[in-house]
Amino acid sequence: MKVAIGGPLKVTFRPWVEGLENIPAEGAAILASNHLSFSDSFFLPAVLDRKVTFIAKAEYFTTPGLKGKLTAAFFKGVGQLPVDRSGARGAGEAAIRSGIQVIESGELFGIYPEGTRSPDGRLYRGKPGGLARVALATGAPVIPVAMIDTEKIQPPGKVLPKVMRPGIRIGKPLDFSRYQGMEHDRFVLRALTDEVMYEIMKLSGQEYVDMYATAAKRQIADAAKAEKEADKAARAALAKAAKEQAARELREQAEKARADKDGTDKDGTDRERPAS
Repeated sequence: MKVAIGGPLKVTFRPWVEGLENIPAEGAAILASNHLSFSDSFFLPAVLDRKVTFIAKAEYFTTPGLKGKLTAAFFKGVGQLPVDRSGARGAGEAAIRSGIQVIESGELFGIYPEGTRSPDGRLYRGKPGGLARVALATGAPVIPVAMIDTEKIQPPGKVLPKVMRPGIRIGKPLDFSRYQGMEHDRFVLRALTDEVMYEIMKLSGQEYVDMYATAAKRQIADAAKAEKEADKAARAALAKAAKEQAARELREQAEKARADKDGTDKDGTDRERPAS
């Protein structure tokens, strides 16, 4: 897959990379990255010599039809692990177990702490579950990664990518051994996650938003729905006003026609009356 996909990606898009020396030549590590585009999971592994295993939603592996089979084959080929997201807690536990297995195998585990793609290019609050618990359970170093401009290459909803040069900045490994044995302390999980997100923010230069990206997506969707409903209501109001205006104009025309007719009849009668 590195030859079939990674090679053409590097030739076509020519991604620039800073901090490759921070990726260990061997041994386990966690790559914690911001998430701007679907293509993030392609560009990062393409520039590394080692395999990176990400977790992916189970739908990529279970979609029926030829397209679904090809998609499943591709994600299996690049080493993605399916996670069932039907239940939030179940999905989180499955992601943690998958991450621990990858780390215990001495491999690189890639994770997006935001939990989903940024809806507007800003950096959102990291979720304290997967990243922190895998790091504390395994003792693996966490390497912050910043994807640059990948959202411009393939924005959400766009199938064909725009050919331009993205960037990848890789930070120095973060050691959280001071928190060892405290993986059940929610304040520790929060502190570890926030520290990683701060490093990603410095690398990416993104504006930080202290809310979850999933909540931001809901707000954007609700705002779009409200705008659509308001537009629909405005159109209905305009249509009603136009209908009422047309009805008024018809009434006025009818009244004018009746008035003209009454005036004509009266004038005609006066002209027919004999002179006295």
